[in-house]
Amino acid sequence: MATPTTQSRTVLERFPAGSPRGSWPAEEYAAAQRAQGRDAHVVMDLGSDQFLAVTDSPQ
Repeated sequence: MATPTTQSRTVLERFPAGSPRGSWPAEEYAAAQRAQGRDAHVVMDLGSDQFLAVTDSPQ
């Protein structure tokens, strides 16, 4: 049985989902952050219709 956990995320940057390139700008930003040593990935925020580049570690 899975146990819910509280995980805080820091939003590094927001990108509109309606962009003609979709999530690419967010993915490129996250990749640049990873290249600098920050653990970044992209998630979709359905409520705001945005792609978010986030990190699970504090900034």
